[in-house]
Amino acid sequence: MSFNIGLSGLRAASGSLDVIGHNIANGNTVGMKAGRAQFAELYATSMGAVGGGTGGIGVELANVRQMFTQGNVTITGNDLDLAINGQGFFEVELTDGTSAYTRAGEFNLNKEGYMVTAQGAKLQGYPAQDGVILSGAVAPIRFPTNEGIEAKATTQINAQLNLNASAAVQTGDLATGFTPPLQTYGTSLVTYDTQGNEVPVSLYFVKTAANTWDVYAKPADVPGATAPMPTTLLGNLTFDEKGILTQASVDALDTWTLEVPNLAATTDPDAPVMLPVSLARGGGVTDIGLSEVTQFASRFAVNLLEQDGNAPGQFTGISIGEDGIIESRYSNGQTKVAGQVTLTNFRNLQALEPQGGGYWRSNSDAGTAVRGTPTTAGFGLLRQGALEESNVDITAELVNMITAQRSYQANAQTIKTQDQIFSTLVNLR
Repeated sequence: MSFNIGLSGLRAASGSLDVIGHNIANGNTVGMKAGRAQFAELYATSMGAVGGGTGGIGVELANVRQMFTQGNVTITGNDLDLAINGQGFFEVELTDGTSAYTRAGEFNLNKEGYMVTAQGAKLQGYPAQDGVILSGAVAPIRFPTNEGIEAKATTQINAQLNLNASAAVQTGDLATGFTPPLQTYGTSLVTYDTQGNEVPVSLYFVKTAANTWDVYAKPADVPGATAPMPTTLLGNLTFDEKGILTQASVDALDTWTLEVPNLAATTDPDAPVMLPVSLARGGGVTDIGLSEVTQFASRFAVNLLEQDGNAPGQFTGISIGEDGIIESRYSNGQTKVAGQVTLTNFRNLQALEPQGGGYWRSNSDAGTAVRGTPTTAGFGLLRQGALEESNVDITAELVNMITAQRSYQANAQTIKTQDQIFSTLVNLR
């Protein structure tokens, strides 16, 4: 019996060393969670049972507990690296179509544009359609790496500015010119036509009376055009005695048409004929938002000037927010929502089955998978360009190794002592 007790101690100490060795070997594995050996004593019968003994018969390695504590978050600068700061797991679709869960956020883009792990498992999340997240069933997250973003004509211009209430009334008209000049209170921005061509547009404000201003617009002249672009009166603004806008009667910007020169084939290549052709410019602006224009006794100042058009662009990269929302970035400065990373959690984490590659699989003992988005209740936040390190404490593991080694030696000593006792009995004469 004593031999068996010593052997059980050797097996338990050996199992503990296996756990410690596995932890140390994965000290630099991203997202790895350390294990801890848990032991249980063995008895031949229950203590206090009628007719039974109370002597122990050794020890067993009852379980290897997974330590799901937070690992250190290290900045990498790689846009495809993700770290979970808090609770939750990334859900991935393995190559066999089944689901698994991981804390390792080392992702790459494959040739199809999917975010995948080193083993080819696809990151799951909510997809997006036309920039709107579809928070239903999850699907592999895919980026339009081979697709660009189309040009969009400007339809809306918004301006926030202050017109100087102390300004003098301007006299004159477009034909004779204004005094002070038309450009005294003016600003400009770039709009876009349906093909994505830039169309610079200037907005001018002319004070016609106390608390009343006219609004003019003019697109930039096209080089080589037979005539300059026209300056158009769009409407007027009226303010109350406190400088608050009370009325804005401003028309839309119709598409301007101008005559531009065109080279025509002639018998004399050194003397091309310039023919006028029509070219639509302006982008068809249907609304100019001036509701936040004020008239206070301070200098003319533009606080905001924006428009909703853009030139065509090509995919350049991604950005992922703390809430998991993924945006594609394009060369024209535009962004587009491409989806949202989801996180998954379980009631009983200890029941998760560890797999190779840093994955865990769920089972009935782990409980129903709870899926949500980062930063919501019960889930951590995401850090783009960062990775969660292994939570293995190498110093503590080395100390545990020494303890396990001493335990192994002590159990071996009990076997040696028992052998000496038996030898003494056998040699009795």
